[in-house]
Amino acid sequence: MSEDELAALAGGLSTILENVARVNEVVGDDVPATSHPIALSNVLRPDEVGATLTSEQALAAAPAAADDKFLVPQILGEE
Repeated sequence: MSEDELAALAGGLSTILENVARVNEVVGDDVPATSHPIALSNVLRPDEVGATLTSEQALAAAPAAADDKFLVPQILGEE
């Protein structure tokens, strides 16, 4: 690296270290560490087993099928 690049990186590193030091000044033992300022919760529904289609039913309306799979036009060259 050139001397100019090192000088620019040193200035940036100095700024980062100053900001980390400022954060450390306000962090106390009574402040829990967080990754997000707002509490997050999982909003997904529970998994439930339901009715499924057979291969024949799924492929019944397919324009093309082969070996119990949907057959689609090739778009990338395969060897």
